[in-house]
Amino acid sequence: MRSSSGERKDSVRSSPSTFHSGVQSRSFEVGPSEEGERLDRLAARRLGMSRSLVQRLISDKLMLVDDEETSPSYKVRDGQRVEAQLLEVGLLPEEIPVPIVFEDESLLVVNKPAGLVVHPGAGNPSGTLVNALLGRDISGGDDPLRPGVVHRLDRDTSGLMVLAKGEPAYSRLVQMMAARRVGRVYRAVVVGEGLPETGTIDSPVGRDPDNPTLMAAGVGRPAITHFEVLAETAGHAMLRVRLETGRTHQIRVHLSAIDHPVYADPLYGAPVSGRRLWLHAERLTFEHPESGEPLEFHAKMPTDLQDSAAMLGVISH
Repeated sequence: MRSSSGERKDSVRSSPSTFHSGVQSRSFEVGPSEEGERLDRLAARRLGMSRSLVQRLISDKLMLVDDEETSPSYKVRDGQRVEAQLLEVGLLPEEIPVPIVFEDESLLVVNKPAGLVVHPGAGNPSGTLVNALLGRDISGGDDPLRPGVVHRLDRDTSGLMVLAKGEPAYSRLVQMMAARRVGRVYRAVVVGEGLPETGTIDSPVGRDPDNPTLMAAGVGRPAITHFEVLAETAGHAMLRVRLETGRTHQIRVHLSAIDHPVYADPLYGAPVSGRRLWLHAERLTFEHPESGEPLEFHAKMPTDLQDSAAMLGVISH
């Protein structure tokens, strides 16, 4: 097994450039025979797109129904107007330092800094991880805004990510993710105490029906999160968290659902002035998509998280 501690010093630095984009609007009206269909399936057929791309447009608020945000599973009604905003994109590399943990001709493993959005989208046209890595030949997938991206980390989550450099690596990594053959382990500090030493949260995660900009437990697709308590003090605990599935905001939603939200989580807990979301992707394991070689990577806890954990008294090694 090849392994890495994430201590490699080189970073991505490309020539500075700009992001060129235009917006193309495409729309259609739901017909009587289409009433009751899922939005994602209908839009994929009517607009000639893949269903996964439609789902991303909906998630990024670039596809609306009667000018309202909704979800991929929304059941459309006769006469409704579905409109999609398609970014006509010319992505170019930008000079953004990102630590490289591992790289070969098939894939790239990086230690994503906190504060860096993974790919361009609504509200983030540039300055993303994708812009930083374009010079490393990342590619794959049908979304021009997400070349080589097979999984994501939230903007304020730091840690390990793998990206593909085209086929067959991209398709095989996507399949491995879907088959739960990629190991993803996180470190988190949560609010509250009294959790069992180990536990599993098995609850679906999907769009919050009351607020489509957030996710919620108890709705959507199956989601499983395992945790282990590493340290505990009055009011806080440090956990090792292992994902069995990878839904959007899964760890944050699941821990909030059991009344132990991630520390300084502004969406599912409470913001803390001067502190960021306490969540770090510390270990990543998978078989190389072409050679089959077992790979394991580790990323040390960032200094800012060490400082806030020490302040709370929940340091664990």
